[in-house]
Amino acid sequence: MRTRRGQCYPKVNMCMENYNRAVKRRVELGREQMGCRKRLKVSPEFAGKCDFFDALPDDLVLSILCKLSSTAGCPADFTNVLITCKRLNWLGLHSLVLSKASQKMLAVKAKNWSESAHRFLKLCADSGNVEACYTLGMIRFYCLQNRGSGASLMAKAAISSHAPALYSLAVIQFNGSGGSKNDKDLRAGVALCARAAFLGHIDALRELGHCLQDGYGVKQNIGEGRRFLVQANARELAAVLAATPSAALASDSWLTWNPVQHHHHLIGAGCPLLSDFGCNIPAPEPSPASQFLSDWFSIRGGNPCPGLRLCSHAGCGRPETRRHEFRRCSACGAVNYCSRACQALDWKLRHKVECAPVERWAEEEAENEPNVNGGDVDGNGNGNGNGEEAMVES
Repeated sequence: MRTRRGQCYPKVNMCMENYNRAVKRRVELGREQMGCRKRLKVSPEFAGKCDFFDALPDDLVLSILCKLSSTAGCPADFTNVLITCKRLNWLGLHSLVLSKASQKMLAVKAKNWSESAHRFLKLCADSGNVEACYTLGMIRFYCLQNRGSGASLMAKAAISSHAPALYSLAVIQFNGSGGSKNDKDLRAGVALCARAAFLGHIDALRELGHCLQDGYGVKQNIGEGRRFLVQANARELAAVLAATPSAALASDSWLTWNPVQHHHHLIGAGCPLLSDFGCNIPAPEPSPASQFLSDWFSIRGGNPCPGLRLCSHAGCGRPETRRHEFRRCSACGAVNYCSRACQALDWKLRHKVECAPVERWAEEEAENEPNVNGGDVDGNGNGNGNGEEAMVES
């Protein structure tokens, strides 16, 4: 075959003996990595012929697979490559490739959960993939009720500064999850939450802000707490703007300030650009781990065990590990939350219109006039200053 200039393409000169030796060495290396004792067979039609794919160096194929695993949009994008041929199968399960796996590639569906999916996540976690450590840790801790192994995997991810893992461990410390009520460690929860907040985790920023405002596990500092809440809302708004198509940005209806009418006197002078103060931004998309928890318990009837409850925030999915572990809303007592961050999100998205009938707010309007912070009051007369109901221990 000739080029446009009339020159012939250079011929590929490959010594068949060296080629066969390289292929044999590559097959033996693959068998050692996969722990496979069965001899790999070569198709008869390709026996003795040169295959240019087999001639590619392993380093080049690994580089391509690493790029694929880090950009895959779903698990199927990667598994379809693994089943293409035997070489791609054992190279695709190389520790270097699995360590680069993206969050979306590890987003296993609860309805498709199986022992093979468990083994795959375990392989990724053993390869040092922090996202796999966090996802598998959440599944083991809350779904499979293997508390020690799940907490260890989340701690492994937290050591590598994985913000969601740090925040999840903080929630465990706040609630004493997996143990008794005496196992709560509020100071440890605040420390983990502060580390996750430093890394920019929105829920951790919101949780830390409420802890400072309420004096929960840390010395009360209302001004500093409000600063963290403003920062959480600013990051939340920036994330929504980055993920929203330009066509949707042309319509600013979701940015309009539209507080509930019977709560209007409680909002105070809040900034309309911050979601905790009335901005109608879309609900944040739950993480793959939280989505797995929600789907897992939804398939099983919505209750983890008799007498235990799920967090009422739809985007959380965390269940109680013992009776009355989560705190409930002090006004209606009908909902319960694993954290103040979930309570704040669910309040602005749903619960503020369901918490109490309009008549009750009309009756309490006169009683709340002396409340200079403009916040709701709980059963003890304590205001939280953010237009949200407080929570009390169950």
